[in-house]
Amino acid sequence: MLPKRPRLFITALAALLLQNAVSSAQSIELVNPILTGFYPDPSITKVGKDYYLVNSTFSYFPGIPVMHSQDLKNWKQVGNVIDRPSQMTFMGDRMTRGLFAPAIEHHNGTFYVTCTLIDHKGNFVVTAKNPAGPWSDPVFLPEVRGIDPSLYFEGDKAYVIYNSDPPGTPLYDGHRSIKIIELNPQTLKTVGEAKIVVNGGVDLSKKPVWIEGPHLMKRGDWYYLYAAEGGTSVNHTEVVFRGKTALGPFVPYEKNPILSQRELPKDRKDPITSAGHAQFVEGPDGKTYAIFLAVRPYEDNFYNTGRETFIVPVEWKDEWPVTVPGPNGVQYSYKANFPEVKQKGALPQSGNFAYTLTFEKQLDPALLFMRTVDSTNFSLSKANGLTLKLKPETVAETGNPAFIGKRQQHMYGSAETELTFAAKAANETAGLVVFQDEKHFYYLCKSVENGKPVVQLLKSTADAKNTELLAKAPLKAATGKVQLRINADGDTYSFRFSEDGKKYTLLKDKVDARFLSTQVAGGFIGCLYGMYGTSAGQPTTNTASFKWLKYEGHDPMYKK
Repeated sequence: MLPKRPRLFITALAALLLQNAVSSAQSIELVNPILTGFYPDPSITKVGKDYYLVNSTFSYFPGIPVMHSQDLKNWKQVGNVIDRPSQMTFMGDRMTRGLFAPAIEHHNGTFYVTCTLIDHKGNFVVTAKNPAGPWSDPVFLPEVRGIDPSLYFEGDKAYVIYNSDPPGTPLYDGHRSIKIIELNPQTLKTVGEAKIVVNGGVDLSKKPVWIEGPHLMKRGDWYYLYAAEGGTSVNHTEVVFRGKTALGPFVPYEKNPILSQRELPKDRKDPITSAGHAQFVEGPDGKTYAIFLAVRPYEDNFYNTGRETFIVPVEWKDEWPVTVPGPNGVQYSYKANFPEVKQKGALPQSGNFAYTLTFEKQLDPALLFMRTVDSTNFSLSKANGLTLKLKPETVAETGNPAFIGKRQQHMYGSAETELTFAAKAANETAGLVVFQDEKHFYYLCKSVENGKPVVQLLKSTADAKNTELLAKAPLKAATGKVQLRINADGDTYSFRFSEDGKKYTLLKDKVDARFLSTQVAGGFIGCLYGMYGTSAGQPTTNTASFKWLKYEGHDPMYKK
């Protein structure tokens, strides 16, 4: 018989066990990126217990996804800011133009998004009472000359903070400034003249480049102006200034930059690079976090997944905000002491995951069209899934082809669809495209050659009217279904097809993925897997049906 333990010991033990249980229930693992794939230029706002986050979409439509979370980990897309062609379209623009760097704020019951429509009317603001929409038509701000506008509210006043031209003649390539101009939040018109508050960057004598993505916040007695510096590639960083008024003057932090990955060893495993374009937000635990963009290259500066959205803790040191990424830079996960809040019906966005999209009633709001939406060009049904009417337009041009795509969110993974399509002529194709931009894509498709059904792998060329045939194989039936699968394996893709849905035939493997990287293509976007059909310049009444789209990601850094 065991001796009786003192009641005090048992009570203390029970309290300790309860404390551990509560602590465990209150802990969360924030997995980076919190939004994988092409989700660049993040901006975030907190309203009560709710967080809302927006990203750039460039010339894809709908534009500017609105994501919702209550724990900074589980995100659900609740809408898109630009979801009506009457608001704007991007016809004639290359995919890497369009909408640059939105910023979201909330003030007195109204949500505001500012953004830049590059190459056209420039900066604008839209508003909504509900972040899920509908959002207003854009109000353009002609006096805000530059890019990356964000808002700061103080009392009944608002200010637009943005990247703009330097004073006078630029002293060097990449010499820019940060300007502030007052905005009337009722009329959405600017007031007075813009004022330069940062010239060049932290230290003009060192010729800093591309000071951009600015935000203004107040904490205690200080106003903090923080921005990206160094350009959005491998030299990307985040820097901070502070002052005693919203209009400055602002003094740079002597230990800038506050976030940077550029000094780390280039040969480190599973690198995260190009970190910057940050915004601070208060977490559920009352601590400060930074949401920012970075990339995950599979080698050197080659990546196909675009710029992604990451999170990192922030500490305040001597009244300055400093990110604390940990050893060897930004980590793939952080532990925090607040509860996880799952999102019902949300697609997974971080780590490795797999799911199948079906097209019975509605399209997932994350799916993207090129430049605008033509609602008459597609239909949804339980029997056939997504049916696209083939269009003469191709993805190599700057129109609105018959294309609906989802982001490639992993460097290792696959996209797969079941296609029902019978080509009437050799110019008609339908299938699955992995697309970076108009001149950089691979297209796995069904067509006919000499009247016989074939599956083909086509590669884009510099000539929008011509593609290069990389591989082809005969199909048994002109009509009927074919399954198409694209596998991503870091620096290569492989392409397969099946006529019975069980046995897959390799059409071609070890196809160069670097051809679809941002490093090769240039621009600011990431790859999409697209369901696509075209008659290549010729009129047609043909259609192609896609029963489902399966997606799977299995990047090595997430395998325990």
